[in-house]
Amino acid sequence: MIAVIKGDIVSSRKIENPEKWLLPLKDLFNEWGRSPAQWELVWGDSFQLEIDRPEDALNKALLVKSLIKKIAPETSNKSLIDVRMTIGIGGKNYSGERISESNGEAFINAGEKFNELEKEKTNLLIKSPWPDFDAEMNLFIKLASVFMDNWSVASAELVEVVLKYPDYTQNEIGNRLGIKQNSVSGRWKRANIDEILSMEQMYQNKLKKLLL
Repeated sequence: MIAVIKGDIVSSRKIENPEKWLLPLKDLFNEWGRSPAQWELVWGDSFQLEIDRPEDALNKALLVKSLIKKIAPETSNKSLIDVRMTIGIGGKNYSGERISESNGEAFINAGEKFNELEKEKTNLLIKSPWPDFDAEMNLFIKLASVFMDNWSVASAELVEVVLKYPDYTQNEIGNRLGIKQNSVSGRWKRANIDEILSMEQMYQNKLKKLLL
């Protein structure tokens, strides 16, 4: 079993210099695998990413979301762009030299669900071999998207640090961001960090049982 994240950047043309989001996104993907076998950017703003451990997929999708949502014009604290993604979970039948040449259930699930994003009016969905798991997790993801899609730059920056460094205290997070602990606490509530972490932990726990 693997996971595949398929996505594209929403309103990417609103950022005059695409390298502002493109280079950090490539750096993030490079931390997780090699291009083009494990990840690939195509058509300028679309991507696929293969993940060996399906239980890590939602964490990685949220990291991509936070990275993109912290990109904003210098005069604004609100991002002009977003990212649409699907997580496909399943088997892998063939490994190509490029991820676009690989195939299997995980790739099919990611592609099929991606075509449903517009109809479902959401920016993140999951498809796995377990419909009950999908139904439950997609409901929680849709609810979380109400605030995730509206993260400010400051909220997205905080989410990124919390997900990358889960053992950090609020003081350590503040040092990383260059702000005081009480400012971290305020951002924490505005970004709904507790709800994000609970959702991600529930995804891991339920999926690990299914993968046994």
